[in-house]
Amino acid sequence: MPHRAAYAMTSLAAVLLLALSGCASADWSAPRAAPTAVGTPAPGFVPATAPSPEATVMPASGSWDDVRPSPGYRVVLLTSGDDDATTALTTAVEQWASETDVDLRTVSADDDAITGIVHAMDMKPELIVSVGEGLIDALAMVTPNHLDIPFLILGAELAEPTYNVTSVDWTGAGFRGEGLGTATHFDETSFTPERCADAIRAGTTAVLTGMTGVVLWID
Repeated sequence: MPHRAAYAMTSLAAVLLLALSGCASADWSAPRAAPTAVGTPAPGFVPATAPSPEATVMPASGSWDDVRPSPGYRVVLLTSGDDDATTALTTAVEQWASETDVDLRTVSADDDAITGIVHAMDMKPELIVSVGEGLIDALAMVTPNHLDIPFLILGAELAEPTYNVTSVDWTGAGFRGEGLGTATHFDETSFTPERCADAIRAGTTAVLTGMTGVVLWID
């Protein structure tokens, strides 16, 4: 009996330790080492000359394939809308997070874009990924006042992004806000699973390697 009691106590202690460890990893307010890029972009991802702020950069296709974030990258997926384009991007981000050991949390901003963005920032992520045209005008107002928080916008862009905002667009995407339209003719069929997967991988490669404040064009 004493041996069984000791074993039970040891097992209980192990369970408690695992539970406490899980709680610690779930606490994004806890300090940790800054995230890094694992791998290096292939030639053609970074332009020969450093891009100017708000520039459009056209990386070579697939030059981002061998780059992923360090494990546990804290990302909030900020969404608005249930249209096919937004759904395709959301699915791509979720799959990318699962494949790369990203700690992903999702915030829906369907009811109020500003409130959704503030909630996402309050979670203390290392990156906020935005999908959905309904967020663009609100992001244009919020992001210049929070330069310490990196944002990645997929399938749309800000007309005048600050250096903490990076976008990924292609022919068929590129919404810039109410009254500004899109950079190209909108084509919902261009939001293919392959294109959306490239968008999140190319965008996070740019953020992790410091090429921010630009629009990546991934045709």
